[in-house]
Amino acid sequence: MIKKVFRVPDMHCSACVMRLEGIEDELAGISRITASYRKQQMEVEYDETRVTDQQIMAAAQKHGYQAIPA
Repeated sequence: MIKKVFRVPDMHCSACVMRLEGIEDELAGISRITASYRKQQMEVEYDETRVTDQQIMAAAQKHGYQAIPA
């Protein structure tokens, strides 16, 4: 398991946080996502053998957000 921070510059409210934290249920291998619209970032704890950064970024983009590894 690793933890990685992604900047999400277009996150601006608690609904955004809920949508991004919901990615945890969409991708196997993610154990926890903690998002903060005040910091405009999300911290993702995941198994790098089961999910990639690209899959996480694609899932965020599917919800309308750009996730950039910090």
